[in-house]
Amino acid sequence: MTNSHRKTVLGRLLCAATLGAGALGALGTTGAMAQEIDIWTLNFSSEKANNALNAIAQEFEEANPGVDIIWTQRGVDELKTALRVSAGTDSGPDIFFSWAGLGLGGEYVAAGMSQPLDSYYDSYKWDDTLLPTAAAFASSYGDGHKHGVPFTFKGEAVYYNKALFEKAGITEEPTTYDALVAAAQALKDAGIPAFAFGGSVNWHVMRLMDVLLETECGAQTHDALVAMEANWSETPCATEAFAQMQMWGENYFLKPFMGIDQPQSFNLFVAGRAAMMLEGNWLVQQLNEVSDLDNYGLFAFPTGTDRLYGFAEYHYISAGADDPDMAAKFLDYFNSTDVQQRYLGAMTTNSVNADVVYENQLPLETEWNALFAQYDAMFVNGDQGFPASVTAEYFRVINQTATGDMTPQDAADALQSYIDNLG
Repeated sequence: MTNSHRKTVLGRLLCAATLGAGALGALGTTGAMAQEIDIWTLNFSSEKANNALNAIAQEFEEANPGVDIIWTQRGVDELKTALRVSAGTDSGPDIFFSWAGLGLGGEYVAAGMSQPLDSYYDSYKWDDTLLPTAAAFASSYGDGHKHGVPFTFKGEAVYYNKALFEKAGITEEPTTYDALVAAAQALKDAGIPAFAFGGSVNWHVMRLMDVLLETECGAQTHDALVAMEANWSETPCATEAFAQMQMWGENYFLKPFMGIDQPQSFNLFVAGRAAMMLEGNWLVQQLNEVSDLDNYGLFAFPTGTDRLYGFAEYHYISAGADDPDMAAKFLDYFNSTDVQQRYLGAMTTNSVNADVVYENQLPLETEWNALFAQYDAMFVNGDQGFPASVTAEYFRVINQTATGDMTPQDAADALQSYIDNLG
């Protein structure tokens, strides 16, 4: 096995074709084929993260002769599509990446694609080694079992360009929503768009709607809306959140935001075309690879609640995994204290392992640790809180509201109507 474990779908097809042409017979003279653990995951924007995945796989292979870890990496939407296509077939992976929560990972749990991991949580004592806030999602799927193992636990906050803030006369990080709106107006008066968003990927603009709901409705009502226990049409703060969304889209976005994706919005932010991005702690490594981190600051979106915006990413073992015991052994190795300590900062600023020690971090990583220490509760992205069927409608009404093509009340009414008509 080479050091690069990232294998494209095309590469695997070519390998199969070669075997069909006669290589299979040759393999018989060299002993049994290695056991493969196929893992479908994201193609991460940070090369440091991708290199860490490959190194961890190679270490595990060396400690477990005869095992090959194969990473198949895709973009966000491509991975979702591949998993949905593989549902109910034997073409899926042994382990797959997804987000925790009903709307994403929960879709695969409900479809029977995820293997319950209760016995592995007991035998490997994962509840003792994993951060409780990260591991809690494993029991959130309503079937009485634990599904998935935390891969990362991430927060989302506002990154800002210090020079552009200074140019607009902003001397303090906004600590209230009104102060944030005032900062956006000061930026606009200086000819600077406040936020860069990639509207062609629905989930990027959705982040602003999520935090606006938390701001306008508070934690309890926000949770009730996402749980579909409160009526969107009849909850005034929901309509007001859509109104605020429209205000931001009309006045303070870098335009045309619907014509660009998230990577393009990142490049525009780094180029100084907009002052802020609402992004996760993974952005630290991306910024560090292309810019000077001293140029940027960080603050939590000022919702006025005591919750930080964020989510967990999980590795799930497929129901059809050839060797779930070996898959679980790899995940235990991946999340072990030694591995998480050695690769701290490569994939995210913090670890899901409770025993990891934080030293010699980058400045923005230190700021993220301070944010995580400041909050003891979180609220998740809408596409992780909603069932997948509702998420698409949530995306639609957000986009149409942000572009001014739908009134705030119509947006709330349309979302509630969709919920009411679910099968």
